[in-house]
Amino acid sequence: MLAILSRRLSTAGMALLFALTGAGWTLHAQDFDRARDLVRRVQNDLHQAEYYTRSNEKERMRYENVEHRLDEFDHGLHHDRFDKGKLNDAINNLKDVVQKNTLEGRERDALISDLSDLRTLRDLR
Repeated sequence: MLAILSRRLSTAGMALLFALTGAGWTLHAQDFDRARDLVRRVQNDLHQAEYYTRSNEKERMRYENVEHRLDEFDHGLHHDRFDKGKLNDAINNLKDVVQKNTLEGRERDALISDLSDLRTLRDLR
């Protein structure tokens, strides 16, 4: 296929083709980097919320569950894998934290925003 294309395209055309495929790879890598940045932000917000609230055992388990799921999802991203199942698990666990844990207003708002951003990330893939 490439040989047929190379006969039909000029050298400049081939250079453009290779540049575009390289740009596509770069954009893909940037998407994974942005997703990993979002995961780090959510983890920071979770730590902040956990730090400022006294939590019982059930609340601590909810924090641990979402952190574990985010770690699994991030591990996949690090290896260029976008696992929607792990992201869905993280979203559901974060939803449980927002709905069931005792949170201060600022921390609740940050986690609600994070939840929305994670859903958007999932829906765009």
